[in-house]
Amino acid sequence: MRIDRLPAMMLAALLPCFVAAQQDTQKEIERYRQLLQDGNPSELFEARGAEHWKAKRGPKNTSLEQCDLGLGAGVVKGAYVRLPRYFADSDKVEDLESRLVTCMVALQGLTPEEAKRRPYSGPGQPSMMADLVAWIASESRGMKIAPPQSHPKERLAYQTGEKIFFYRAGTHDFACATCHGEDNKRIRLQDLPNLTNAGDAQRAFGSWPAYRVSQGEVRSMQWRLYDCFRQQRFPEMQFTSDASVALTMFLAKRAEGGTFDAPAIKR
Repeated sequence: MRIDRLPAMMLAALLPCFVAAQQDTQKEIERYRQLLQDGNPSELFEARGAEHWKAKRGPKNTSLEQCDLGLGAGVVKGAYVRLPRYFADSDKVEDLESRLVTCMVALQGLTPEEAKRRPYSGPGQPSMMADLVAWIASESRGMKIAPPQSHPKERLAYQTGEKIFFYRAGTHDFACATCHGEDNKRIRLQDLPNLTNAGDAQRAFGSWPAYRVSQGEVRSMQWRLYDCFRQQRFPEMQFTSDASVALTMFLAKRAEGGTFDAPAIKR
């Protein structure tokens, strides 16, 4: 019998049982997450990323070691928590992946299409971009999230990202805020962070990129947004698109002041 067809008195009697079962389930999920923290496989991706950074490739046979991620040519430590940000050489606000594409084109002579090839890893198909993201992000562990807002284009990116976050559309009339705009929401057994709340935003943004146990891969914030758009039945989020960077800027700014602790490990 469906629960919504039970008599009111019976529902009232059963409600404490349902609440207790839900609390027990949440405790077990949290315990499972804590157990996963021992031995994060993302270290393997990070090690490959460090090698990719130094490897010479492309028509210019050059490494990425002179790539400026915002703190000076070749400076990686602390760069991730200061992204997205405005770069004068491209005259754009860029997140990590879009900045790496800019560097691959300028330093190594790749075409944008070549630089963006295979942005996400899959079974038996490692992604150089995913490896680079894992390593560069790891170099900001323990630091405070602090995306800049001093340039007009940085402020515009934030405002655009905010509009995207609350924009409802698609076959299900969803927005990012549908799942992530209120407290105490979840999908099945997955708690959903309220990204309009600073604490939730700091914990959520500060744990991506992450190694997904269920997929056996490191996933970036670009991938997270791509997959959220897929679940919203929105048009496909294009890798390093202006929309993806703007939404990342909004989320990063909402998480400002939080301690970055990624790549994390998730279910």
